[in-house]
Amino acid sequence: MSTTKQQSTVKKTVKTKKKVVRNVPMGIAYVKATFNNTIVAITDPTGHVIAWSSAGRSGYSGSRKSSAFAATVAAQDAAKAAVALGMRDVEVKLKGPGAGREPAVRGLQSSGLNVTGITDDTPVPHNGCRPRKRRRV
Repeated sequence: MSTTKQQSTVKKTVKTKKKVVRNVPMGIAYVKATFNNTIVAITDPTGHVIAWSSAGRSGYSGSRKSSAFAATVAAQDAAKAAVALGMRDVEVKLKGPGAGREPAVRGLQSSGLNVTGITDDTPVPHNGCRPRKRRRV
């Protein structure tokens, strides 16, 4: 007995995702300012990231990433992308002890976003982990 295999011609349809243009009028800006870098993420009220930037992404490297000016540039970069999607009002949540905390807020304001509120969510230990050794300079 000879079995013949029939080849079926199956059309492969390629699904292309449609770019969804969202109009998000209000959002939350999370600013994480460490001693080495400043990261700004702007989300919608549910928490989905709309735009983000950091001092390293803005072109700064090494010790210049931790500067206040680099934090301002990073915040302006993220805010421009959010304003392009129709965002007007933003609530700011700060985290960390870095030098880019206030400059990041000023950068958000200078690029056209209206800051409605500022909250500080810096994690403070309640005598949890043992601290690092003291720095000797």
